[in-house]
Amino acid sequence: MWPKREKEILAGGSIFWVIKGAIQARQPILRLEEQIGSDGIRRCAIVLAPGLIRTQSALRRPFQGWRYLKPEDSPPDLPQSRAEEEPLPAELASKLAEIGVI
Repeated sequence: MWPKREKEILAGGSIFWVIKGAIQARQPILRLEEQIGSDGIRRCAIVLAPGLIRTQSALRRPFQGWRYLKPEDSPPDLPQSRAEEEPLPAELASKLAEIGVI
């Protein structure tokens, strides 16, 4: 499927990665490319910037398909001084996010 809000996505959007029930990273979206499969179906290839930008953990339920986050609902990036830290164990990060610590 092609995203309905293409212009918004291409104006600085990111894919947010949900890992073990929490958003933990994002990748900026560079562009969308049309791909026609051997079955003739039009598909959308999402071209992402290389590397991940770690974010503060934010709990999210599992979902499929597109979900659009308003900028104010997106978890902030970790400060540059913390970008190289080892991530907390997923279970601990999840529990801390539940109580609003991280």
